[in-house]
Amino acid sequence: MTLTDTAWPQAVLWDMDGTLVDTEPYWMAAETALVKRFGGTWTHDDALELVGSDLEGSARILQRAGVDMGEQEIVEHLTDEVLRQMAESGIPFRPGAQELLRDLRDAGVKTAIVTMSRHRMAAQIADLIEFDAFDAILGGDDVPRPKPFPDPYLAGAEALGVDIRDCVAIEDSPTGLTSAVASGAAALGVPHIVPLGGVGALELWPTLEKRSAEDLAAFWRAHRDAGSADAR
Repeated sequence: MTLTDTAWPQAVLWDMDGTLVDTEPYWMAAETALVKRFGGTWTHDDALELVGSDLEGSARILQRAGVDMGEQEIVEHLTDEVLRQMAESGIPFRPGAQELLRDLRDAGVKTAIVTMSRHRMAAQIADLIEFDAFDAILGGDDVPRPKPFPDPYLAGAEALGVDIRDCVAIEDSPTGLTSAVASGAAALGVPHIVPLGGVGALELWPTLEKRSAEDLAAFWRAHRDAGSADAR
């Protein structure tokens, strides 16, 4: 495979929380503890509403739930709390994610993290992978508009020097998939905590386990022209 081979995508853009790593339970625990600290109630359904959302938007929702802190204060508190939990309990990678990443790297495909978490968290997680897994890292604090806007994925493609229409984006949330589809990338959904039906993914894979770079290339070949009318 060469980077000019039209049978392969030029790059694969990875969401992080819920797609690369199973950190959603950490975020939910951090949100619940924070709301309870201010005397409020935070249910599992409340937490599900924030899956895939940008941190600033989540902070505003937490403020409405009674958290008497500034928006950025909430964002940094949640980030620090999730990092603390990861340090204590470890980082559970999603099944097959690291193996697929390594296969893509061996095939010469560019890769990037495109997440709404802070850049510092994404960089820390990338550093824990035992090989050079990513060419670029885009955090929520690196882009002007969050998912579901197309900006994060467009920025990811720009950082890699490729056309977004030549990229595959892998997502686990409706918000993230909306962003990926709007950008013009070939959007692949891998459901985890919330369902993804009807959001616009070109395919839904139940897991990345036992998936290879060639599987993604086959997905790309089947759908490379899809979404081109929506590309920006």
